[in-house]
Amino acid sequence: MSNKASDNLHRLIKSLSKPEKRYFKVFSSRHVIGDENNYQRLFDAIDRQEDYDEEKLLKKFASDAFVNRFSIAKNRLYQSVLKSLDSYHANSSVEAQIKRQIHAAEILYNKSLYDQSLKILRSVKKIAERHEKITSLIEISRWEKRILEKDQYEGLGKKDLKRILDGDLALTARIDTYNELWNIKSRIFRNLYVKGKARSKKEMVKYKKILDELAVRQEKEGMLTENAYLLNHLYSAYYYGIGEDQASYPYLIQNLDLIERMPFLFLEEPSMHLSTLTNAIYLGNKLGHKEEAFNNLENLRALPKLLESNNTEDLEIRIFALSNSIELALHTEDGNFEEGIKLVPLIEEGLLKYEGQLSSVRKASFYFNIAVLYFKAGHPNEALKWINQLLNNIEIDETQDIHCMAQIMNLIIHLELGNKSLLPYTMRSTQRYLETREKVYAFETVFLEFINEILKKRTTRTERDLYEELVQKLDELKRDPYERQVFEYFDFLIWASNRLLVASDSLSDD
Repeated sequence: MSNKASDNLHRLIKSLSKPEKRYFKVFSSRHVIGDENNYQRLFDAIDRQEDYDEEKLLKKFASDAFVNRFSIAKNRLYQSVLKSLDSYHANSSVEAQIKRQIHAAEILYNKSLYDQSLKILRSVKKIAERHEKITSLIEISRWEKRILEKDQYEGLGKKDLKRILDGDLALTARIDTYNELWNIKSRIFRNLYVKGKARSKKEMVKYKKILDELAVRQEKEGMLTENAYLLNHLYSAYYYGIGEDQASYPYLIQNLDLIERMPFLFLEEPSMHLSTLTNAIYLGNKLGHKEEAFNNLENLRALPKLLESNNTEDLEIRIFALSNSIELALHTEDGNFEEGIKLVPLIEEGLLKYEGQLSSVRKASFYFNIAVLYFKAGHPNEALKWINQLLNNIEIDETQDIHCMAQIMNLIIHLELGNKSLLPYTMRSTQRYLETREKVYAFETVFLEFINEILKKRTTRTERDLYEELVQKLDELKRDPYERQVFEYFDFLIWASNRLLVASDSLSDD
């Protein structure tokens, strides 16, 4: 067991905004003991520390009695901060307001003020129904039943009990549907994040097998809005995963229409709006729907201002990650390299600021796409720096597909830099990785064979011959429905064609 002091309290305090800290001072003043508020003193001391140092705190408060049970003091302060946050954010969301009203109904019930309790429940039930808060409706139903029970069901007939049962079963059915849709959606996305798009019949079958488990196939009009959103979401992910972008795109547009029609239902879940917009921008641009993509990009840029009243650190992180990743991708794809490079310092700042909160997948994506941007812009040394960041600092198990492409990009960058002495080691490392990850598809085989030929000291074939053969093979692979997915990471065919031109010019000069 580790003896290292927990820094949970420090992390919680450092996460507070200035208004939240001011509110805590007011809140903690209710717990003053004697002339000193130990909570506030300890709070301020911890807040002043950039890195948590418990030894310094123990020395600072050595003369105070609470230091003898310091872990208890920390826990009480932690709970006090949480209570102040609960109070501060009591009306921050519809769900929070509903919970407060249900709690008020519970208090009135316990005081035998049943009529007043029932009045509050009926009022808050309308709000919960309008906002489709199913778990709250189940809780409201539980308290309504208690009130019915206290008078031994007086005035209730069989039809009334049947109506109550039907209502409860409808609520649980909606929750069951949500759980099923969420699970299948998440398994498809998990596969996408780790393995990438399907690049073989076997992988295509895996995606199809997940989708075939979907029992819910009813019309979206009869579903909860959130469930309809999830159904669209999982279908868009499924078709994207099997390389059918044209079939994926309409489901993204349907979700944007859903959000536009029912904006109040999505205000408390802005990440849904963010992810749908960024995915629609990416696919719309790729499929040639330039006007739609541009309009959605403008909507994405305006979104932070619209969500200002609901701003949280989690939302701030999501906006940073999604908005910057999509703008980076668009600038790279459209050849606006200088505009893309202008984003890099901002992205670096965010990567440092949110280092502990960003997933391996998100960081790997940033590293790879920045490397591609610099490479296309003619800065291979900068590209190599970012590829090395990915290869050396990101967990492989969580990012297998992008890690595989990074290995190939590493070889390409060394070729571009003329670092042929480094290629044998880099190639062996790539081969070992691909073999252990069972990732040697046709593209990887073709590319490694090409590198192997480049490295041969004695060969009758010129570089022009090798690049010409590579271009021919890559052209065939780009037409293959399974293998074409790799060209979405980087257009290896365009790179090889450009190298062929250089090799041809060099041969002509000779």
